[in-house]
Amino acid sequence: MTPEPAVTPRPAGSGLGVVGVGVVGVGVVGVGVVGVGDSDDPPAATRGVGPGGHRVRRIFTTRRGGVSAAPFDSFNLGGAVGDDPAAVTANRARLAAAAGLPPDHVVWMRQVHGTTVTPVTFATATATVTVSAPIPAAPIPAAPIPAAPTAGDGPAVLRIELPDAVPERLPDTDGIVTAATGVGLAVLVADCVPMLAADPVAGVIAAVHAGRRGAAAGIAVRMLEQMAAAGASVANVEVLLGPAICGFCYEVPLQLQRDVVAALPGSASTTDRGTPGLDLRAGIARQLRAAGVAGVVIDERCTHTDPELFSHRKAAPTGRLAGLIWMPN
Repeated sequence: MTPEPAVTPRPAGSGLGVVGVGVVGVGVVGVGVVGVGDSDDPPAATRGVGPGGHRVRRIFTTRRGGVSAAPFDSFNLGGAVGDDPAAVTANRARLAAAAGLPPDHVVWMRQVHGTTVTPVTFATATATVTVSAPIPAAPIPAAPIPAAPTAGDGPAVLRIELPDAVPERLPDTDGIVTAATGVGLAVLVADCVPMLAADPVAGVIAAVHAGRRGAAAGIAVRMLEQMAAAGASVANVEVLLGPAICGFCYEVPLQLQRDVVAALPGSASTTDRGTPGLDLRAGIARQLRAAGVAGVVIDERCTHTDPELFSHRKAAPTGRLAGLIWMPN
């Protein structure tokens, strides 16, 4: 008989507010943006960094402050959800302005629930992204993970027959890494886990989209590998896991839970209904710490329960919030 996956009880206050340990601040920039933070007050993993360190900034957005009409109201940043392309472009320009970046200095991905992490460089004079060869997905020693029979995190979320109304710079990738300053790396989510990572000592940053399939297939490890290839040290990496559907809302069939936990230990949960669930952020955090990352921070807001955030599982079609990370020039 297969043992039941271990689950973690709901902590008091789970899913409310922003948790910070020197990585994340809380603020409003005027365009529905929250979670603006930098590494001027770094966590323990990087505390004491000398003058050679790099300043890192991070943002997570909310639904407020944009121009998109319902059901994408109003600060939708996703270009392939059915929203008016002009509205998406305007919203992205607002986000770039809040970050102090030109709109063409923000790199967006066409995310496909995979494990490809792509390094990029940026020529500011021509605003051209140069892409180098990504690290291929490594085989994961676990049984293939089937698609969930219900809508939610997984292939059913983004595999919809809509054209990319706003073409993305980097097609078919779920992570981007750069050592360039003045370049924003963006990740889109509406229940999946956004990861913003940085080694402020080496000056290497990453933005990663981790859905159920990508998380279980090891995209967090792929991110660390690609950051190390760009010059980062895992011991100096700090990772912020942003708003996502929590383990008390993300219901899945028991067999699917077992399959995911076999590949991503620590991700089992029990939902508020007493049914099998997944807490992807808990599993990813455990995986990152096991890989040597000391600075892992979780923004505990739940996209499914927080009305300020987009949730595909709760109300599809809907928009996408963004995580943005950059190193100012």
